Amino acid sequence: MVDLATLATLAIAGLASLFMAWAIGAGSSGSTPFAPAVGANAISVMRAGLVVGILGFLGAVLQGANVTEAVGNDLVGGVAITATAAIVGLLTAAALVAVGVFAGYPIATAFTVTGAVVGVGLALGGDPAWAKYREIAALWVATPFVGGGTAYLTARLLREERVPERLLTAGLAGVVGALVVNIGFAALGPEGGQGSIAGALTREFLALSPPAMGAIGVRVAVTVALALLAATALHYDTGRDPEAGQRHFLLVLGGLVAFSAGGSQVGLAIGPLVPLLDEGLSIPLSAVLVGGGLGLLAGSWTGAPRMIKALAQDYSNLGPRRSIAALIPSFAIAQIAVAFGIPVSFNEIIVSAIVGSGYAAGGAGVSTRKMAYTVLAWVGSLALALGVGYGAFLAVDTVV
Repeated sequence: MVDLATLATLAIAGLASLFMAWAIGAGSSGSTPFAPAVGANAISVMRAGLVVGILGFLGAVLQGANVTEAVGNDLVGGVAITATAAIVGLLTAAALVAVGVFAGYPIATAFTVTGAVVGVGLALGGDPAWAKYREIAALWVATPFVGGGTAYLTARLLREERVPERLLTAGLAGVVGALVVNIGFAALGPEGGQGSIAGALTREFLALSPPAMGAIGVRVAVTVALALLAATALHYDTGRDPEAGQRHFLLVLGGLVAFSAGGSQVGLAIGPLVPLLDEGLSIPLSAVLVGGGLGLLAGSWTGAPRMIKALAQDYSNLGPRRSIAALIPSFAIAQIAVAFGIPVSFNEIIVSAIVGSGYAAGGAGVSTRKMAYTVLAWVGSLALALGVGYGAFLAVDTVV
């Protein structure tokens, strides 16, 4: 039986989580996925905010468990995040993200939430989770180089006159298709787990008639077949109208990145609540994911257009080719983060890819000054969130 004081504290923690979800939806997960598409004039700012909100909600429900559990349980060892600590951490991070939204600078949500949760966890007397920190740092450091480098190379290939653009674009669609059919979804996995489209089809084929090639061979064959289907569909589309085909591909990529953003970013909002779910309430994680997804949806619809405009117009003047080049590595990196349960900044992913694709055209439209301020904001937000979270929890704990 939960007493009224505990119930009230948990309710406040839930509201803080919803506020964090709104701030994320208005900032990174709501603005970054469709920023390249808006920059390429493939979709309007307001329509992008509407679509990204719906897809982000679906991603949160179907893919949000891994990062949510990592943020809730893996950032600090030896202690469990209390309701008071969750409130302090979430409000600290949300305030910093909200300042970034209204100032027009993309504060890295993953940096602020990770710093705040680690800060309050250490203030509780927890131990640093060095193994997890190394895993997180490796992805954070690699993202600008891998994402930006891949976007640069892809954009250069798309601009290469000796390479047939229609065939290359279809090949990229095949690569994206292969990734899509192998990412995890809660609806396709066992109870409490995730499964992929390729995995589900492989199981069906094996159940009908076990082939000589074995499970791995069947999965490879399924993946190749579906990838060829995606490539053929885009090849046909671009054959009818090259510009329309590029826009359609760009919008599909934006949708995939928006879906991935929901799966990753919802954990930053509701992860600190995970240790509280067993405190006599027995609330299933799936229900909390739905609540977090609704928070992202509200943020995307109410606050994202401002940041979409900032990213689409201030960082690089993008065309369809460079936008496609930016979104493909963004989708891949996001899904790696979701699979391994690593909190990752979508601002870092998208901005790095936008800059990489922009430099493929000689750096046209890339604002070096804006990028320098953005990087400083990322680093500063991590340090500031950790320090403020640590100090704020000690102060609140002393008073309470």
